[in-house]
Amino acid sequence: MSPSSHGSASPALWSGLILALALSLAAAVSLGITRFAYALLLPPMRADLGWSYLLAGAMNTANAVGYLMGALSVPALMRRFGPAAVLQTGMVLAALLMLAAGWLRLDWALLGQRVLAGVVSAWVFVAGGLLAARLGTRWRAQAGLLLGVYYGGVGSGIVLSALVVPAALGAAGERPQGWSSAWWALGGLCGLATLAAWRAVRTVETIDASALAVSPPREPTSLGMAERAAHVPPAASATGGPLAAPPWRAFAPALLAYALFGVGYIGYMTFVIALLRERGAAANDITFFYTALGLAVMASSRLWARLLDRHRDGQPLARLNALLALATALPAFVQVWPVVLASGVLFGGVFLSVVASTTAWVRHNLPPSQWASGISAFTIVFAVGQIVGPTMVGWIGDGPGGLERGLAWSAAALALGAAVALRQRALA
Repeated sequence: MSPSSHGSASPALWSGLILALALSLAAAVSLGITRFAYALLLPPMRADLGWSYLLAGAMNTANAVGYLMGALSVPALMRRFGPAAVLQTGMVLAALLMLAAGWLRLDWALLGQRVLAGVVSAWVFVAGGLLAARLGTRWRAQAGLLLGVYYGGVGSGIVLSALVVPAALGAAGERPQGWSSAWWALGGLCGLATLAAWRAVRTVETIDASALAVSPPREPTSLGMAERAAHVPPAASATGGPLAAPPWRAFAPALLAYALFGVGYIGYMTFVIALLRERGAAANDITFFYTALGLAVMASSRLWARLLDRHRDGQPLARLNALLALATALPAFVQVWPVVLASGVLFGGVFLSVVASTTAWVRHNLPPSQWASGISAFTIVFAVGQIVGPTMVGWIGDGPGGLERGLAWSAAALALGAAVALRQRALA
């Protein structure tokens, strides 16, 4: 390769990476901060407001309900207003909702905030995923890399939350309801991310997305479910009539396994920090634990790509669920700090890849005209699992055995999901 050709290629790739990094701020806001930062705030809010673990879990159940509502509404919103407008509006609203949480005290008001935060986080995550996929139409050879950068933003949001929330709580000291300052800090963080991503979002929107319907990015395992559903064309036969529906019974094991994943993973992400606090873990140790989990999420985007590309059956979903079951069970039964830390790293390195595994299964086994229907089915059962999981673990945590028993129940759900996924066969 001549120096001139090398020089002409590098700036193009760097511009794509910069745009993907800017878009990844949307993933950081939508899930890393708006959803998962609540785990860091649960212990002080529960102590100050007198919550049971059942009510504390219901807060994340409310968020999951809102996310399902947002995921169902976002395709129509994007058709009318465009993905850039949906993403930017969602990020602004997410920042305002995080700020508002610092002034709320009543249970019903905080539940409402979690529902609305779930709605806008779905708007942001789905619209951002579509724009990130659009980058693949210009940098086709690096489509998987650019999508991986976008989804890695979830991990960066977790890392930022791990650094910002303890600092805000420490600055508040013993002041009553000092957790309010952490919500305000997170709202400010969302606002800064919105400003940083604003121009890049408009730039990416100008990239022609017409090639997506003809030639999708090469590495579909990086695509999330709702994001792919947002830009798969409606099913139609060659004669203009409707095509047959997907064979639902044929992939019922995968749907059930994915629902059980939703039940189990969200229980861990909601309550593991509360469990560490109950055991008297130092604030610095908790910060290190959550930061390590977030860094593992950032590194996981391409870790399991070969597994997802190689198998057409339920093997990837089974293996990843089994690893998550192990990661969830470790802190429930072991208190040795290195083992607990390993649990967080393993969990962070796996859980987003379970989402990718269902997209890979749909693309391996269904014709393109049925992708939207298949992916929507996975999205719905996942949302149901996320709705059930936090409340159930909280209810168990209020009883004998405490949160250890609750996390053991989450691990059992994940292990059952792994066993069910083994029954999933590739479709003819």
